[in-house]
Amino acid sequence: MTDLFTEKAQEWDANEMIKMLSTAVGASILQHIPLHDAMRVMDFGAGTGLISSQIAPRVKKIVAVDISEAMLTKLMSKPELKNKVEIICQDILESPLNEKFDLIMSAMAMHHVKDTARLIQRFAEHLHPCALIALADLDKEDGSFHPQDVQGVFHSGFDRNELQTILENSGFEKINFVTAHTVNKNGKQFPIFLVTATKK
Repeated sequence: MTDLFTEKAQEWDANEMIKMLSTAVGASILQHIPLHDAMRVMDFGAGTGLISSQIAPRVKKIVAVDISEAMLTKLMSKPELKNKVEIICQDILESPLNEKFDLIMSAMAMHHVKDTARLIQRFAEHLHPCALIALADLDKEDGSFHPQDVQGVFHSGFDRNELQTILENSGFEKINFVTAHTVNKNGKQFPIFLVTATKK
């Protein structure tokens, strides 16, 4: 599989828009999820660890999952994540992990996965009963957030009601949406939601 983020990984953390978005999503997770020091967390689509860096001090362990080796290499170069984060470079839709978690978090990764329902179902399978999810992504948009020729983008954001139905169908309850951040780009505003929910 071609790593679509090989070049982007080097400059990723320096991008002001990405930094602001990641800081806001991390703050929203800290506000809405009761983290504790026994928690085992999956960071799905972990990238360079911008969300993991904010959450790691509050939990026991983070397993950073991504299909981009370049992004995960960048993550592991960060000293503050060395002993807290384990990296796994694989597609969990095709090859699930043999492990269950107390929380699965994700920021701006869902729109890179074609089958949303299957992804949410896979999240459910990787969670203990009563475990939590915290998923951030774009609200439904007109397709102008990403450049037209970009590869690996399957969704122009998500409709909150439709996503709520998918979550309910996968056995999640106490579903709550908040707007974690708004990206101003090319003269338009793109809200970023954080949805939290509990596995039944």
